[in-house]
Amino acid sequence: MALHETFSLGVDPELGLQAEVSALNAQFKGASAQEVLTAAIRHQYADDIAMVSSFGADSAVLLHMVARINPSTPVLFIDTVKLFPATLAYRDELIEKLGLTDVRTQKPAQDDLAAKDPAGMLWMSDTDACCHIRKVLPLERALDGFGAWISGRKRFQSASRANLEFFEAEEGRVKVNPLADWTAADILDYAKVHDLPPHPLVAQGYPSIGCLPCTSKVAPGEDPRSGRWRGQDKTECGIHWPTHGKEVDGSGI
Repeated sequence: MALHETFSLGVDPELGLQAEVSALNAQFKGASAQEVLTAAIRHQYADDIAMVSSFGADSAVLLHMVARINPSTPVLFIDTVKLFPATLAYRDELIEKLGLTDVRTQKPAQDDLAAKDPAGMLWMSDTDACCHIRKVLPLERALDGFGAWISGRKRFQSASRANLEFFEAEEGRVKVNPLADWTAADILDYAKVHDLPPHPLVAQGYPSIGCLPCTSKVAPGEDPRSGRWRGQDKTECGIHWPTHGKEVDGSGI
């Protein structure tokens, strides 16, 4: 579909955020990722949107798209203080290569760590609680003041993401998922065409990369996310669940 410069969608505020995202999903059905991103960044949520990036295995593609539209778009990076050193180095490499000018690193609050994880070993007994204080709460603080945010989630990644839409309403904000309908092959093709550097851990057997203690290598043929919280009934850290800003003890994440 063609992007109209007069994009900004007028929606009766009494109908609420869900009506807004429903209208946007209808308007952008069949649109490309670039069209969705351009509309969100330049028009509908201009100066009110941030991208959230883990600087993980697939992150370079969406970061590249955002940089081409507006390199000063705020990019929020949550440093859990448990990340692989390679991820921090990759973040710095991509910032320089793509010319991103407003990458904001948010760490867990010292008060939260002192109260809930003073020894830094909470991940061994309660991964949900660990994710909550190291990812969920820092993201909530980083998003304060923004009406919308951009996520790199894709339908193929897991069963819980199979019905992902381009636009979602969550916690009073709009979440934009430009790559919702992309495949793993689409990601690889785009990265190759634009000569984007891969995360160094991908070649070592880590197709999905989170915190060091809770990420393991994935054998050929395994689900790419099987190395995350291996052996647990857990597939998400909590930042993509609608309760992510409310459950202080990490339950329900």
